[in-house]
Amino acid sequence: MSVPIVRTVAELRATVAEWRREGARVGVVPTMGALHEGHLSLVRAALAKAERVIVTLFVNPRQFNSAADLAAYPRTEEVDAEKLAPLGAHILYTPDAGEIYPDGFATAVTVSGVSEGLCGAFRPGHFDGVATVVAKLFLQTAADLAFFGEKDFQQLHVVRRMARDLDIPIEIAACPTVRESDGLALSSRNVRLTPEERQAAPRLASILFASAARIVDGRPVSAVLAEARAAILEAGYRNAEYLELRAEDDLKPLEVFDRPARLLAAAWLG
Repeated sequence: MSVPIVRTVAELRATVAEWRREGARVGVVPTMGALHEGHLSLVRAALAKAERVIVTLFVNPRQFNSAADLAAYPRTEEVDAEKLAPLGAHILYTPDAGEIYPDGFATAVTVSGVSEGLCGAFRPGHFDGVATVVAKLFLQTAADLAFFGEKDFQQLHVVRRMARDLDIPIEIAACPTVRESDGLALSSRNVRLTPEERQAAPRLASILFASAARIVDGRPVSAVLAEARAAILEAGYRNAEYLELRAEDDLKPLEVFDRPARLLAAAWLG
């Protein structure tokens, strides 16, 4: 059984309206496609909490800082639909750019605070693009719940803040990062790694886990971060854009580990 594909807001809203009449809760899993087990884990989480689940597939040009990265982003709609079918997702919503950003589109959603620093510092405009498209997807789907992975932890905070500030009546559910057996976090971009790069890639995760353990054991945060940054470069990464300890609840930078926190990093490989 294949998952129905919907391409227009009008058709999507008509279907959701019918679900509403049946009293169903609606969950949405926003994606840019090239689905992997991380995405599928979000779909399973949605199916466990909602009677109807929409998976969205839209490669959002407004959140890319590089035209080359946008052009190279994998697009595998047919394969994605095949992966979703056995899970029981109810709709794959795949609008084109004109459906999301019609002629004359002139609005952007900007979230300050949690969008600053980290990826926000190195990808100017990225989170405006994320917040704008996710706000539109929330409104188009009229979902009750939305499911996001913790791998993109700053994005999770941006989405939560946006929905709260705009009074969008939706619950944001955070789901754990899914990793390969060697520790590499699943990502659609992993297919772009060469065999040699793929072999080096898991070192980032192992360095982060080891560094977190040292911080928990009481080592000074600044010393641990300096050692970790050097280790990332020694592992074959050509640049570490950032490596920081941030508070889990509000992303405030931490110089001392005195509350629940996350180690967050971005590094270039290939």
